[in-house]
Amino acid sequence: MIGSDHRPGANPEDQRSDSILIVHVPAGMRQAYLISVPRDLLVALPPAPGFPGGQDKVNAAYEHGGGGEGGARLLSTTLNRLTGIRFDGAALVDFSGFKEVIDQLGGIRMCVDTPVRSIHTRYQFEAGCQQMDGARTLDYVRQRYDLPGGDFDRQRHQQQMLRAVLDRAGETRLRSDPVKLDRVLRAAGGALTVDTNGVPLDELLFALRGLPADALRGVQVPSYPQTIDGVSYVVLDDGGAGLFGALRDTRVPEWAGANPRWVNRL
Repeated sequence: MIGSDHRPGANPEDQRSDSILIVHVPAGMRQAYLISVPRDLLVALPPAPGFPGGQDKVNAAYEHGGGGEGGARLLSTTLNRLTGIRFDGAALVDFSGFKEVIDQLGGIRMCVDTPVRSIHTRYQFEAGCQQMDGARTLDYVRQRYDLPGGDFDRQRHQQQMLRAVLDRAGETRLRSDPVKLDRVLRAAGGALTVDTNGVPLDELLFALRGLPADALRGVQVPSYPQTIDGVSYVVLDDGGAGLFGALRDTRVPEWAGANPRWVNRL
């Protein structure tokens, strides 16, 4: 899942992937893991038309691929080489467009763990659980400055947002309200470019929405910040501490149990 940082009026080829999530659902659909790849992770980018390849931050892959489908393809290839994982599908999320999805659901409930003032709107987010509309939610999950964990906290908040959207979709009983369901799916269609390998989008959404309440986990790729030649990067901690191997071998629940430092319940 790729979250684009596209802004109105910006060149579609001049954008980076603000958020990168690997969504892993083990067989049985009783658990799901949202694995956030740090956008500043130092990786080797493969060549692409007009780009020779080389070392860079992983979020640069989307830009060097030209954004859109080409950017998603280069990012997928980059992650495949890094992790050894073959992806079954992809979703490009326009987080600005996702605002309408949240509004169509009547807002979502987010729990603020650390007070923070938005660098974009100057709004002060106080600690505690609160109802947020689409604009306020997106403002909150874009914050990373003045938070104890910086970008790692931002990753966790975006994971929480996706959990809250699924929860709210369940509360509103969309399946029994075809008019509201149509509005939400239209809003989602405007915010998502999806390749589901032939699975209908509404079936996929309802399957994820049907996950048990305590089944969703947020995973941070084991890594740490490092400054190299004056540039701030994130580098893998011990090659990812076995996370990618666990993904390839469908052993993520066991890995999560052995590595609680990098896992949080959403």
